Amino acid sequence: MTVEDSRHLLAPEYYPSWVVFSQRQKLNWLNSHLTKIWPYVNEAASELIKSSVEPTLEQYRPIILSSLKFSKFTLGTVAPQFTGVSILESDSSGITMELEMNWDGNPNIVLDVKTRLGVSLPVQVKDIGFTGVFRLIFRPLVEELPCFGAVCYSLRQKKKFDFKLKVIGGDITSIPGLSGALEDTIHNAIEDSITWPVRKIVPILPGDYSDLELKPSGTLEVKLVQAKGLTNKDFIGKSDPYAELYIRPLRDRTKTSKIISNDLNPIWNEHYEFVVEDASTQHLYVKIYDDEGLQASELLGCAQVQLSELEPGKVKDVWLKLVKDLDVQRDTKYRGEVHLELLYCPYGMENSFTNPFAKKVEMTTLERVLKSSGNGIADAAQTEREVSQKKREVIVRGVLSVTVISAEDLPVVDLMGKADPFVVLTMKKSDTKNKTRVVNENLNPEWNQTFDFVVEDALHDMLIAEVYDHDTFRKEYIGRCILTLTRVILEGEYRECFPLDGAKSGRLNLSLKWVPQPIYRDSQ
Repeated sequence: MTVEDSRHLLAPEYYPSWVVFSQRQKLNWLNSHLTKIWPYVNEAASELIKSSVEPTLEQYRPIILSSLKFSKFTLGTVAPQFTGVSILESDSSGITMELEMNWDGNPNIVLDVKTRLGVSLPVQVKDIGFTGVFRLIFRPLVEELPCFGAVCYSLRQKKKFDFKLKVIGGDITSIPGLSGALEDTIHNAIEDSITWPVRKIVPILPGDYSDLELKPSGTLEVKLVQAKGLTNKDFIGKSDPYAELYIRPLRDRTKTSKIISNDLNPIWNEHYEFVVEDASTQHLYVKIYDDEGLQASELLGCAQVQLSELEPGKVKDVWLKLVKDLDVQRDTKYRGEVHLELLYCPYGMENSFTNPFAKKVEMTTLERVLKSSGNGIADAAQTEREVSQKKREVIVRGVLSVTVISAEDLPVVDLMGKADPFVVLTMKKSDTKNKTRVVNENLNPEWNQTFDFVVEDALHDMLIAEVYDHDTFRKEYIGRCILTLTRVILEGEYRECFPLDGAKSGRLNLSLKWVPQPIYRDSQ
């Protein structure tokens, strides 16, 4: 497509002329103008970045510090260089573009660091190397110069961000852990203050630009099911793992699981809800720690999920491999895995699918009958209004039918090269158990037995199916499957072949069916 074609398709007469430049023309034009006006941009941008990042620095301030602020902040005399440019959207309402920027500057950035012992340290941030992609939104387009009412900017992607810390007149290593804590704080502050979908709006002309502000677009339901194969960090006993989960931005919404003591294969089965602003770009982050009591917890591993991979209204069951650092792609050491269930619910689609976690406020049929039987329809309506105003918690009650169909490729456990397998089904919360018959000398047994469980709180319960080898005087554990009930609640019935955790091989064929009996109770 030629420049003239682009102009004809994209731009009214009052569009900025650079919009229809070729890529090379855009880069030359942008870099030339930025170099010329950099002294003025530096002054304005330095103050803008300082005011944006400093509150987040305080939010992430390490516990060993009592205060963390900028005493100096200027971007220096070297202007960034743009190395790539693309127009994402361009119509009569505005222009959205992305600029890849490379900056090896000479900034003067000094942090005023005060420890809880009363020691004040000026820490210089130097040797900054940065490569990233910025997103700029010019909206609305107007006929008067500069042809747009406001510009909205955000760091769309951080490709490289290197820097060094130096105590002016001292050694930063004199305080153990300070350098690493400050580096983490700076990275987190950048992530949460200017990284997309967070965006900063700079009004150019008077007007209402609230449509450019960050807004929630949906909710993410997360069930932290379990982890397996975690690294043991303790000299005596085993690690005491817990999990932190969050979606950037606004990491103060972090959810923390309970601590499972002395267990490298913990089961949590905990449910969390997160607000999503932009499912196309945001990630769910999971970090697993070993609790060290009064000392700082030690990271066992972390993982992330792109929300763009989730189909709205469909539960996604995932096992994520844990790595040491999400930014380092060469980490091949096995650090364990974490098991999640994810359900993304965009706003406006609530009626197109069933969200089992959604809070209900309507009364059940039984409640309506009981409330209306004494005082008539008017009192019933009044009672319903009163009930609907209360905060209510959904208790999903019902009958779970589990058919243990068969197993495939079970590992050899007997000296004779066979096994005598049977399956034990357990509802974790109630500890209700059922057991299949034993199938003698068979590594591919068939049972076709069905068991019913009355489940009082299905959203917070789980089914554990354990396969054992039967011997005359004992039983030998082979492997297990751990299933939450979210999927069967949504679908009503399904059949699947599940791999056996803890076994060298083997799969278990199960069929699950759910007959709901929902009840509701008020929660304070």
